[in-house]
Amino acid sequence: MTYPSDSSGTGPPQGTEPRDVSPAGGLSALANMGWQFLLTMGLAAIALGIVVLAWPSQTLRVVGVLFGIYLLATGVFQLAAAFGTHVPRHLRVLHFVAGALFILLGLVCFRGTLESILLLALWIGFGWLLRGIMVTATAASAEDIPARGWQLFSGIITTLAGIVLIVSPFSTIAALTLVVGIMAIVVGAVEVFHAIKMRIEVGRLTQGTATKRRPVFHSRPHPQH
Repeated sequence: MTYPSDSSGTGPPQGTEPRDVSPAGGLSALANMGWQFLLTMGLAAIALGIVVLAWPSQTLRVVGVLFGIYLLATGVFQLAAAFGTHVPRHLRVLHFVAGALFILLGLVCFRGTLESILLLALWIGFGWLLRGIMVTATAASAEDIPARGWQLFSGIITTLAGIVLIVSPFSTIAALTLVVGIMAIVVGAVEVFHAIKMRIEVGRLTQGTATKRRPVFHSRPHPQH
Protein backbone atom coordinates (compact mmCIF):
# COMPACT_ATOMS: atom_id res chain seq x y z
CA MET A 1 0.00 0.00 0.00
CA THR A 2 1.46 3.34 -1.09
CA TYR A 3 0.80 6.81 0.15
CA PRO A 4 0.25 9.74 -2.20
CA SER A 5 3.08 12.19 -2.19
CA ASP A 6 3.35 15.81 -3.15
CA SER A 7 4.51 17.10 -6.51
CA SER A 8 8.19 16.81 -5.63
CA GLY A 9 7.86 13.19 -4.54
CA THR A 10 9.72 13.77 -1.28
CA GLY A 11 6.98 15.07 1.02
CA PRO A 12 5.56 13.10 3.96
CA PRO A 13 2.30 11.14 3.58
CA GLN A 14 -0.90 13.07 3.92
CA GLY A 15 -2.11 13.41 7.52
CA THR A 16 1.33 12.65 9.03
CA GLU A 17 2.64 16.23 9.17
CA PRO A 18 4.12 17.27 12.55
CA ARG A 19 1.68 19.12 14.69
CA ASP A 20 2.29 22.69 15.71
CA VAL A 21 2.95 22.38 19.43
CA SER A 22 3.31 25.75 21.14
CA PRO A 23 5.34 26.03 24.37
CA ALA A 24 2.75 28.45 25.72
CA GLY A 25 0.43 25.54 26.48
CA GLY A 26 3.05 23.83 28.66
CA LEU A 27 3.82 27.05 30.50
CA SER A 28 0.13 27.67 31.08
CA ALA A 29 -0.35 24.18 32.54
CA LEU A 30 2.70 24.62 34.77
CA ALA A 31 1.44 27.98 36.02
CA ASN A 32 -1.98 26.46 36.63
CA MET A 33 -0.45 23.75 38.82
CA GLY A 34 1.65 26.40 40.59
CA TRP A 35 -1.25 28.53 41.78
CA GLN A 36 -3.20 25.46 42.90
CA PHE A 37 -0.23 24.21 44.92
CA LEU A 38 0.32 27.67 46.41
CA LEU A 39 -3.35 27.97 47.35
CA THR A 40 -3.29 24.55 49.02
CA MET A 41 -0.17 25.38 51.02
CA GLY A 42 -1.62 28.73 52.08
CA LEU A 43 -4.88 27.19 53.30
CA ALA A 44 -2.92 24.48 55.13
CA ALA A 45 -0.76 27.11 56.85
CA ILE A 46 -3.85 29.07 57.93
CA ALA A 47 -5.46 25.90 59.29
CA LEU A 48 -2.26 25.04 61.17
CA GLY A 49 -2.10 28.50 62.70
CA ILE A 50 -5.74 28.32 63.82
CA VAL A 51 -5.18 24.90 65.40
CA VAL A 52 -2.06 26.14 67.23
CA LEU A 53 -3.87 29.19 68.60
CA ALA A 54 -7.03 27.27 69.51
CA TRP A 55 -5.35 24.30 71.21
CA PRO A 56 -1.80 25.30 72.21
CA SER A 57 -1.46 22.57 74.84
CA GLN A 58 -2.46 19.82 72.41
CA THR A 59 -0.10 21.25 69.80
CA LEU A 60 2.78 21.15 72.27
CA ARG A 61 1.93 17.56 73.10
CA VAL A 62 2.04 16.56 69.43
CA VAL A 63 5.30 18.44 68.94
CA GLY A 64 6.76 16.69 71.98
CA VAL A 65 5.82 13.27 70.61
CA LEU A 66 7.32 14.12 67.22
CA PHE A 67 10.49 15.30 68.96
CA GLY A 68 10.67 11.98 70.82
CA ILE A 69 10.32 10.07 67.54
CA TYR A 70 13.06 12.23 66.05
CA LEU A 71 15.41 11.44 68.94
CA LEU A 72 14.71 7.72 68.68
CA ALA A 73 15.35 7.68 64.93
CA THR A 74 18.54 9.68 65.38
CA GLY A 75 19.74 7.30 68.08
CA VAL A 76 19.12 4.26 65.91
CA PHE A 77 21.08 5.78 63.04
CA GLN A 78 23.91 6.70 65.39
CA LEU A 79 24.09 3.13 66.70
CA ALA A 80 24.06 1.78 63.15
CA ALA A 81 26.86 4.18 62.23
CA ALA A 82 28.91 2.97 65.21
CA PHE A 83 29.11 -0.48 63.66
CA GLY A 84 29.68 0.75 60.12
CA THR A 85 32.91 0.04 58.30
CA HIS A 86 33.28 3.65 57.12
CA VAL A 87 33.62 4.97 60.69
CA PRO A 88 37.14 5.05 62.19
CA ARG A 89 37.69 2.99 65.31
CA HIS A 90 38.37 5.96 67.56
CA LEU A 91 34.97 7.45 66.59
CA ARG A 92 32.85 4.34 67.02
CA VAL A 93 32.66 4.77 70.78
CA LEU A 94 31.49 8.36 70.34
CA HIS A 95 28.79 7.28 67.87
CA PHE A 96 27.66 4.50 70.20
CA VAL A 97 27.43 6.79 73.25
CA ALA A 98 25.61 9.48 71.26
CA GLY A 99 23.15 6.94 69.84
CA ALA A 100 22.41 5.46 73.25
CA LEU A 101 21.90 8.95 74.70
CA PHE A 102 19.51 9.93 71.91
CA ILE A 103 17.45 6.76 72.41
CA LEU A 104 17.31 7.38 76.17
CA LEU A 105 16.14 10.97 75.68
CA GLY A 106 13.59 9.81 73.11
CA LEU A 107 12.13 7.32 75.58
CA VAL A 108 11.99 10.04 78.22
CA CYS A 109 9.88 12.15 75.85
CA PHE A 110 7.19 9.45 75.88
CA ARG A 111 6.89 9.54 79.67
CA GLY A 112 4.78 12.69 79.59
CA THR A 113 4.16 16.04 77.97
CA LEU A 114 6.22 18.02 80.48
CA GLU A 115 9.34 15.92 79.91
CA SER A 116 9.13 16.19 76.13
CA ILE A 117 8.48 19.95 76.22
CA LEU A 118 11.36 20.45 78.67
CA LEU A 119 13.77 18.50 76.48
CA LEU A 120 12.58 20.30 73.36
CA ALA A 121 13.01 23.71 74.99
CA LEU A 122 16.47 22.83 76.30
CA TRP A 123 17.43 21.42 72.90
CA ILE A 124 16.42 24.61 71.13
CA GLY A 125 17.89 26.81 73.86
CA PHE A 126 21.34 25.19 73.80
CA GLY A 127 21.29 25.25 69.99
CA TRP A 128 20.56 28.97 69.96
CA LEU A 129 23.15 29.59 72.67
CA LEU A 130 25.94 27.81 70.79
CA ARG A 131 25.00 29.41 67.47
CA GLY A 132 24.82 32.87 69.03
CA ILE A 133 28.22 32.48 70.67
CA MET A 134 29.81 31.30 67.40
CA VAL A 135 28.27 34.11 65.34
CA THR A 136 29.23 36.73 67.90
CA ALA A 137 32.80 35.45 68.19
CA THR A 138 33.18 35.31 64.40
CA ALA A 139 31.84 38.82 63.91
CA ALA A 140 34.02 40.21 66.71
CA SER A 141 37.24 38.59 65.45
CA ALA A 142 36.83 39.06 61.69
CA GLU A 143 36.86 42.76 60.84
CA ASP A 144 36.37 42.26 57.07
CA ILE A 145 33.27 40.07 57.38
CA PRO A 146 30.27 41.34 55.34
CA ALA A 147 27.57 43.05 57.41
CA ARG A 148 29.71 42.78 60.53
CA GLY A 149 27.46 44.95 62.68
CA TRP A 150 24.34 43.00 61.73
CA GLN A 151 26.13 39.69 62.37
CA LEU A 152 27.23 40.89 65.79
CA PHE A 153 23.72 42.07 66.69
CA SER A 154 22.17 38.82 65.46
CA GLY A 155 24.64 36.75 67.47
CA ILE A 156 23.94 38.66 70.68
CA ILE A 157 20.15 38.38 70.24
CA THR A 158 20.40 34.65 69.50
CA THR A 159 22.58 34.13 72.57
CA LEU A 160 20.14 35.98 74.82
CA ALA A 161 17.20 34.05 73.36
CA GLY A 162 18.97 30.77 74.08
CA ILE A 163 19.69 31.81 77.67
CA VAL A 164 16.06 32.83 78.24
CA LEU A 165 14.81 29.55 76.79
CA ILE A 166 17.13 27.54 79.03
CA VAL A 167 16.28 29.49 82.18
CA SER A 168 12.50 29.55 81.63
CA PRO A 169 11.70 26.73 79.21
CA PHE A 170 7.97 26.23 79.78
CA SER A 171 6.77 29.82 79.51
CA THR A 172 9.16 30.53 76.63
CA ILE A 173 8.11 27.50 74.61
CA ALA A 174 4.45 28.45 75.12
CA ALA A 175 5.17 31.96 73.85
CA LEU A 176 6.99 30.50 70.86
CA THR A 177 3.95 28.35 70.11
CA LEU A 178 1.71 31.42 69.99
CA VAL A 179 4.19 33.24 67.75
CA VAL A 180 4.35 30.23 65.41
CA GLY A 181 0.54 30.15 65.20
CA ILE A 182 0.29 33.84 64.34
CA MET A 183 3.10 33.64 61.79
CA ALA A 184 1.51 30.59 60.15
CA ILE A 185 -1.75 32.48 59.65
CA VAL A 186 0.05 35.53 58.24
CA VAL A 187 2.19 33.45 55.86
CA GLY A 188 -0.83 31.42 54.78
CA ALA A 189 -2.85 34.56 54.02
CA VAL A 190 0.00 35.96 51.92
CA GLU A 191 0.29 32.67 49.97
CA VAL A 192 -3.46 32.60 49.31
CA PHE A 193 -3.30 36.19 48.02
CA HIS A 194 -0.40 35.30 45.72
CA ALA A 195 -2.27 32.21 44.49
CA ILE A 196 -5.34 34.28 43.59
CA LYS A 197 -3.17 36.83 41.82
CA MET A 198 -1.37 34.05 39.93
CA ARG A 199 -4.74 32.55 38.93
CA ILE A 200 -5.77 35.88 37.39
CA GLU A 201 -2.52 36.06 35.44
CA VAL A 202 -2.95 32.47 34.23
CA GLY A 203 -6.45 33.34 33.01
CA ARG A 204 -5.08 36.26 31.01
CA LEU A 205 -2.35 34.08 29.54
CA THR A 206 -4.87 31.41 28.52
CA GLN A 207 -7.12 33.95 26.80
CA GLY A 208 -4.15 35.44 24.96
CA THR A 209 -2.90 32.12 23.63
CA ALA A 210 -6.37 30.88 22.67
CA THR A 211 -6.77 33.65 20.08
CA LYS A 212 -3.35 32.94 18.56
CA ARG A 213 -3.66 29.14 18.44
CA ARG A 214 -3.23 27.67 14.97
CA PRO A 215 -5.31 24.74 13.72
CA VAL A 216 -3.76 21.31 14.19
CA PHE A 217 -4.89 19.83 10.87
CA HIS A 218 -3.96 21.91 7.81
CA SER A 219 -5.99 21.54 4.64
CA ARG A 220 -3.74 20.61 1.73
CA PRO A 221 -4.89 20.00 -1.85
CA HIS A 222 -4.65 16.48 -3.20
CA PRO A 223 -1.68 16.03 -5.58
CA GLN A 224 -3.91 14.65 -8.32
CA HIS A 225 -6.09 17.83 -8.39
